[in-house]
Amino acid sequence: MRLLSLLVAIFLSLPLVAAELAYDLQPRQIAADTWLLEGSTENFAASNGGNIVNVAFIVTEAGVVLIDTGISKRYGEALRAAIGRVTDRPIALVINTHHHPDHVFGNQAFSDVPIASLPRTRELLAEQGGAFADNMYRLLGDWMRGTEVLLPGETLEPGVREIGGHRLQLLAFSGHTGADLAIFDQTTGVLFAADLVFYHRALTTPQTPGLDVWLADLAALEKLPYKLLVPGHGPLATGREPFAQMRDYLGWLDGLLREAVAEGKDMNEAMRAPIPERFAAISLTRFELIRTVSHLYPRYEAQVFRRVDAGE
Repeated sequence: MRLLSLLVAIFLSLPLVAAELAYDLQPRQIAADTWLLEGSTENFAASNGGNIVNVAFIVTEAGVVLIDTGISKRYGEALRAAIGRVTDRPIALVINTHHHPDHVFGNQAFSDVPIASLPRTRELLAEQGGAFADNMYRLLGDWMRGTEVLLPGETLEPGVREIGGHRLQLLAFSGHTGADLAIFDQTTGVLFAADLVFYHRALTTPQTPGLDVWLADLAALEKLPYKLLVPGHGPLATGREPFAQMRDYLGWLDGLLREAVAEGKDMNEAMRAPIPERFAAISLTRFELIRTVSHLYPRYEAQVFRRVDAGE
């Protein structure tokens, strides 16, 4: 009898657990035909299900163009349902802006429609997707249940692509991951900058080819005549403040690393460097500074210290 009561209690708890693992995705219209699902500026956590990224879609005459798919199969399914509440038009194209898991692990929910990316993005996801999945399962647990890496099947090249009355300018950069796609909708003036722009959220640097490369990308993006900027993480913006904040932040990081190496500090000392007051409102600055130092410090040291076996 005691065992039966225990089994009943477990059974009754199952719907509650399932209900807790649900994404409440509410698309918000930000421009003509254009909708945004804004993620948190927090870090990956079971409390948010990894919903930390901005995902957007454009409802064109030819169907929906979806920009990124989120963190998991479960998120992708919720995303597809949310799009269905906005329009009954089919999904014409899914674009993966880069290979990081919070942007592409929802691909499974769209396996029946074209999924496209830059060629190098597909290569990087094929190389690193398994390790990303292991890490996300460790961080998010059951939120990731059933999620597997699904590679994009189509290749995108830089240039203008017209879809259903929207002229989409596809721009290839490399500052964040080595293969980063930004999309400028010339029809509405909306710039989808993906993770080339973090706004009020500290940027991530594990795979940047260099902070100087990222700064050059930002200079090119800022020249576009956008009316509305959608960053990969953080709130929407209409002005140039996100670019100013990014330049300031990247410049500070670069200077901090150079100065720490020149003074002979070790990585732990660099990680404990004071955060300037002007960055106090930026989410996760200390956490990302620690990660940045661990990723980039050896490169900066290599620029200053010549190996003794390197010859003259």
